[in-house]
Amino acid sequence: MADSEALPSLAGDPVAVEALLRAVFGVVVDEAIQKGTNASQKCHYSIQKGAAFLGLGTDSVRVVKADERGKMVPEDLERQIGMAEAEGAVPFLVSATSGTTVLGAFDPLEAIADVCQRHGLWLHVDAAWGGSVLLSQTHRHLLDGIQRADSVAWNPHKLLAAGLQCSALLLQDTSNLLKRCHGSQASYLFQQDKFYDVALDTGDKVVQCGRRVDCLKLWLMWKAQGDQGLERRIDQAFALARYLVEEIKKREGLELVMEPEFVNVCFWFVPPSLRGKQDSPDYHERLSKVAPMLKERMVKEGSMMIGYQPHGTRGNFFRVVVANPALTCADMDFLLNELERLGQDL
Repeated sequence: MADSEALPSLAGDPVAVEALLRAVFGVVVDEAIQKGTNASQKCHYSIQKGAAFLGLGTDSVRVVKADERGKMVPEDLERQIGMAEAEGAVPFLVSATSGTTVLGAFDPLEAIADVCQRHGLWLHVDAAWGGSVLLSQTHRHLLDGIQRADSVAWNPHKLLAAGLQCSALLLQDTSNLLKRCHGSQASYLFQQDKFYDVALDTGDKVVQCGRRVDCLKLWLMWKAQGDQGLERRIDQAFALARYLVEEIKKREGLELVMEPEFVNVCFWFVPPSLRGKQDSPDYHERLSKVAPMLKERMVKEGSMMIGYQPHGTRGNFFRVVVANPALTCADMDFLLNELERLGQDL
């Protein structure tokens, strides 16, 4: 939330104020994991980076607590807004997340939208990862309330596996907002007296000038796969993630971080030397070293490559994101078998 004293140059210039407040998204309120961790470390790094690029400063970003599953707590959002206003700051935007990077959490958008409506705040939803779930009739409930957002970021190159890069910014506004905010009317590039509809010249809407035709990748894929084909791709990813979860539960030495609601499957590999020793004082410290060691082994052997990370108070664990439409149950079996083989001497 930007401090009210940080914008003196905009005073009395409503056009500039509107351009700033409406064009900026995702830089004010994001989630944080509770349990006393540093909130700024839990925001998606693009939020902090965006605030820095825009000149608002990273201190203008306030974080909101999340529950144990990584979902934003609307009650704390309300509290943070009140605190900011009491300090003389000017809250103007809330950034919620549909599909967080690590746990795959979906924020409660209806409740967050209620808070934004009460306070007159712009609601942006970072659905870069989870937005494609809307294409599934079975799972789209995870995004209930997204229709109330003022803006939504969506990356079809993620869950839909469109070619990199393919990103969309969706707006409720129908007044050509991006053109009004970003347009510089450079007559040597964007002539207004062309023989065709100049609204087709979209280059003046974006921050950069030249760019790839990202939308063509999505259009071609959609034409080839159709609505049902893309829906099957989403449903298959969910089904395969569920298969992996059930297999993890069956095997000794594998422990889920939590039951996933998305296709992010997070778990620990507990090596033979640590099994049954959860009460040892150095158990968590030793367990945290396992994932990096296994990652090194799998990469050097060239058998597979999966990510790991710490999260809040939890030590390093593996995060398998089941998104590749070419994956099968046999691949999930191979993954777990290979972890067991690589870690059998640890």
